[in-house]
Amino acid sequence: MTLPSRKRGRRQEPAAPPPAVTATARGTAGSVVEASLYRDGRKVSSPASLSDTFRRLREEPDGMAWIGLHRPSEEELLSLAAEFDLHELAVEDALEAHQRPKLERYGDTLFVVLRAARYMDAQEEVDFGELHVFVGPDFLITVRHGPAPDLSAVRHRMEDTPELLALGPEAVLYAILDAVVDGYAPVVAGVQNDIDEIETEVFRGDPTVSRRIYELSRETVEFQRATRPLVGMLHNLMAGFTKYGTDEELQRHLRDVADHVTHISERVDGFRQALTEILTVNATLVSQQQNAEMRALAEAGFEQNEEIKKISSWAAILFAPTLVGTVYGMNFDHMPELHWAGGYPFAILLMAGVCTSLYFVFKRRDWL
Repeated sequence: MTLPSRKRGRRQEPAAPPPAVTATARGTAGSVVEASLYRDGRKVSSPASLSDTFRRLREEPDGMAWIGLHRPSEEELLSLAAEFDLHELAVEDALEAHQRPKLERYGDTLFVVLRAARYMDAQEEVDFGELHVFVGPDFLITVRHGPAPDLSAVRHRMEDTPELLALGPEAVLYAILDAVVDGYAPVVAGVQNDIDEIETEVFRGDPTVSRRIYELSRETVEFQRATRPLVGMLHNLMAGFTKYGTDEELQRHLRDVADHVTHISERVDGFRQALTEILTVNATLVSQQQNAEMRALAEAGFEQNEEIKKISSWAAILFAPTLVGTVYGMNFDHMPELHWAGGYPFAILLMAGVCTSLYFVFKRRDWL
């Protein structure tokens, strides 16, 4: 899907715009990042407000407006919708944000949603921004929700190559796609570095690595949602090359972007698979470590039981003579065998016999 190549006719000044449009067509400094008019690839003016941009565009039949907005209000988008005949569904999507990457055609206008990404090295996180692009025959409107991507760099690069900018809004769209895709490269490198570190931590037995794997897996899933739809979107754009007579230079640019997107999408798919395998390996290692710890505890418990058996056995053996000695050591005058001449040897033999018997009993049961 590409835009039909045609020149814009002169716009007619709207007779009486709705009150909401009139009130907000001036724009605000916080939402209008930059609005510029171009003719033949060169900047002719930088209006200070949306209303001035609309007026000067009507005065430039062969001009192109490039309007950049950051988190615009509903009234501002409605003013743009009234001026450029934007579809209400596209305007609603641009207001709500949180959209998946997609490409929609509404008459002569293309509506493109992109998910830009940047790697936050300090937090080891991927920060996602959302970009909505309206592309018409003589205008291009960008609506950013987030700091990424840096469209000022795209604007400066296009202004430095007027022969490319002269190809119209479609060329700007391809430049934006190229910038968004190029912004994925540092993210891929950062995620790859995190995965390498995680692999080291897993085999080192770091107990906190499971949480890091889970968090990086979530980032990878979001990254996959941002990149995978781009493959189909770019293929749809390339399918319209012949139908709409897209310039050869733009075709080369878009094919290059499509190659990069395909490569990045495959890398991200590989990251998700790698993290799944790492999580499985980590779970296996943790299970093995837990089994080893349980086995060590069991062995320690077995050794303790053996020691308790030995202590109990010797306690029982020593208790027998103590019992006999205690009985015969009581100071009573009327006790059986108390004055028997053989009482002492008999007591000693009784003690030895009981101790020997208990020793062999415990020995037979492997307590000693």
